[in-house]
Order: sequence, then C-alpha cells, then structure tokens
Amino acid sequence: MNKLKILFAASEVAPFAKTGGLADVAGSLPAALASQGHQVVIVMPFYRSVRESSFNLKRYEKSLFIPYQGQKLEAGIYTTKLKRNAQVCFIRREEFFDRSGLYGTSEGDYFDNPERFIFFSRSVLELTKLLGFQPDVIHCHDWQTSLIPVYLRSLYTNDPLLARVRSVFTIHNLAYQGVFPKGMMAVSELPLELFAVKGLEYYGKMNFMKGGILFSDVITTVSEKYAQEIQTPEYGYGLEGVLQDRRTHIYGILNGVDYASWNPKTDPYIVANFDSRELSGKKACKEDLSQIFRLKGPSTFPIIGIVSRLADQKGFDILAESMDELLKLNLRLVILGTGDAKYEKQFDALGKKHGGRLGVKIAFDNVLAHKIEAGSDMFLMPSKYEPCGLNQMYSLKYGTIPIVRATGGLDDTIQKFDPHTGEGNGFKFVDYSSKALLEETKRALEVYDDSANWVKLVKKAMRMDFSWKKSALRYAEIYSQIQGRE
Repeated sequence: MNKLKILFAASEVAPFAKTGGLADVAGSLPAALASQGHQVVIVMPFYRSVRESSFNLKRYEKSLFIPYQGQKLEAGIYTTKLKRNAQVCFIRREEFFDRSGLYGTSEGDYFDNPERFIFFSRSVLELTKLLGFQPDVIHCHDWQTSLIPVYLRSLYTNDPLLARVRSVFTIHNLAYQGVFPKGMMAVSELPLELFAVKGLEYYGKMNFMKGGILFSDVITTVSEKYAQEIQTPEYGYGLEGVLQDRRTHIYGILNGVDYASWNPKTDPYIVANFDSRELSGKKACKEDLSQIFRLKGPSTFPIIGIVSRLADQKGFDILAESMDELLKLNLRLVILGTGDAKYEKQFDALGKKHGGRLGVKIAFDNVLAHKIEAGSDMFLMPSKYEPCGLNQMYSLKYGTIPIVRATGGLDDTIQKFDPHTGEGNGFKFVDYSSKALLEETKRALEVYDDSANWVKLVKKAMRMDFSWKKSALRYAEIYSQIQGRE
C-alpha cells in the first residue's frame, strides 16, 4: 500500500480539547496512521482551553485570510506535534473560538455555531494552500466539518491544489446533524442550487450533516452495527433515506482504544497497577474506590461502575426505573458524569438517599474515571443507542466485565458469556427496558458468585485487543481505494 497524505479536520482532538469520543478518535487514529508511515496533519480550532493549556505551541509565520461573507477574515495558525509525529494545526480567530466552552454552555448551544464552523471549514481548505500541503484525502468528522466535502465539490472543484482531493466523512452520532435556518446558505457562500432535496435542504432548513453524507466520497461510522442501524427509521433521525441511497459507500469501522492511556499495567491514576497475570492490584483499586465513594457492605459484593453522559441516549431513563430493585441486590454502584439537568438532580438525590450502596459524583473527572474502571468489577452501559462506545473496551482491559445493551458498537464488541462453554466476554440484553437490565445484571451476579469462572472471564477479557492497529489499516485501505490505488 502506498503511503498517503491525510488531513484530519475535527472540532475536538484529545488531548487538546474534548467533550466526547470524537476527540479520542481524532487524537488516536491519526497517530496510528502516522506510525504506519502515512503523513498526517490534523486541523482543529484554537479554543480558549487550548490557549490556556501548557501545550508546546508555535505560531506559524504567516496568517490565513478566509473568504467569509464577502470579506477576508484573518486567522492565526499555531502548530505542535502529536504522538508519533503527526502534526496538529490550530485555527485562531477570537470572535469564534475564544469561548469558555467548545459548543456552548450549560445554558445551551452558542447561537452562532453555524457561522463558527462554516468559518472553520473554509479555514481547513485554505490552510492546505498556505502550507502547500496537498492531501490525498481529507477526513472529516461529524456535522462541524461536514461542509468540507461540499466545498470540495463546488467552490473548490477547479482549485489546482484541491481539485483531486478525496473526502471521507465519519458519522460519530447521527442524532446531532447541525440543522440551521436557510439563511446559513448565504453565510456559507455555497451555490444556492445546492439548497434542494438532493442537496442541503431539510424541511426548509440547511442540514450540514446531510451535505457531508451526500458529497463525500465515502461515509464511515464508528462500528459495523451502527452503519446498519442508521439506515433504519429507528436510528436514522430523518436521514435514513439519504443513507440508504448511499449504502454502497458506507463502511462501519470499529473505533480503537489508546492503550497508552488506558492500561491497568501502566495507569498513573490508579492506586496499584495490575495485569492479567497478577490481579492483586485490582483488589487494592476496589478498596480505594470504596473509600472514595464511602461504600459500605461486604467487600465481596461487586462494584458496578458507570462513567457516562447523563442522558436518555445512555439509558438513564431505564436505569432510574430499575434503581430501587437494583439496589436490593448484593452489589454496590458508583456513577460519574454530567448531562441533562433532570438526571443530574435525580441521581444526585438518589446518591444521598442510598449512601453506602450508591455513590454518585456529578462531574467530569478523568482521574476518577480511571479509578472506576480499575476498581469496579462490572461496568454498566444500558444505552438506547451507542454508535461505538469506548468504555466497554476500556473495561475489558481493566478486567471490569461489561453489562451492555445490544446496540451499535456495544453489540459488536461484547459477546454474551456462556459459563458452560467459557465463550463470550460480557453480559448483554436486547430489550430496551428496566426489566431486561435487571435480569442481565442478576445473571452477571450469578457468574460473579462462581469465583473460579469469574477469574477466567476477567483474565480472558484483559487479553482482548481493541487497539487502533487493525482499524487504522482498514481506514488506510479505504483512503487508497478512493484514490484508485490498491
């Protein structure tokens, strides 16, 4: 396979800025591709959080001048290196990106998000010309960069540097599409004829994500199951017909895990390190987690951990319904996360009511997230839908057995454990209901009580490999295919 020039455009990239799994992918996949010999450049906005960080950033000698509503707006460029020598470029324009949050505050989304990411999308393309970097492929992620393929096929179709560039568009979560008033077409400066049923029009509004789906050379999703699900009315969020029309260009590629950051053998955040050959450290981590959350009861009771956004999508409605019955079982439960105000309030109250059995922290806390992965015996993910999910893969590495609902990437990565044959790596239920959640949790507890069988399951889970290597190779194959290379 030929070595490629790949440009990644993303609204968030770990470790520089993060609200969810998109940042993990945009930080880890480019590094994996760079380690395979490809030349990779990542472009993201220069947020306030980046400016205030301790990253070693250098100001590029020249500025960008971006076409924007009949003007040329200046943008500064900053650069640094990511793991394995992938280059990262930041687009700086204070009026758009010098904010306390990436997309909004607790009050809601920023009113000018469409303008912000129209500007960013144009900046990505103009940056290639400033750097003289002619990518083979531009890989775009979610609605914030979904206009880039549209620009490539319209305003930049005759550009000497970009005319032959191909595009890949990855859908991380179809529920968030970037739907805005028709007036954003004028702001984007895209040809008005593109505001049509076979274009960006969506019930009288402009749908950014629809543009990425229609105009990219290839669409990918973050798991094989999710690629199938989004073509159905249940998961398609109104775009299932558009996706069905492009089904031959859709590929599901499972996200990988960055084991440099998530590995109990080397994790700097946990009280004791361990691996599949020596599990004593996991016991120490469980004791540490019990102390942090002030859990009571026998140490033989398993701890079930949850690290999640508190939202309907993540199954918190059926979790709330099942909580009283769940806490009657011989277990303890810890929850970490932020999200919808109603769930923050509800679960904070439940934590106070059931102190000793249920520990709740309403916060984003990376260190505590690592401690929960290491100190829990099981990890619960009852998602209504889950494009990929990363925590179930982190959990396997930490010997923390997942209990998941069979959807998206959860269904792809977790196979139901059979105590008689030893096959499988976790516990899984199909029906989206509190009853199914409870029944599968009880089943997990039965296996947990068989200590010999449980230890075998834990060691098997820890030996599983969900690193980026395989997925990165698959992406490279797709990049080469759309370049006409084999």
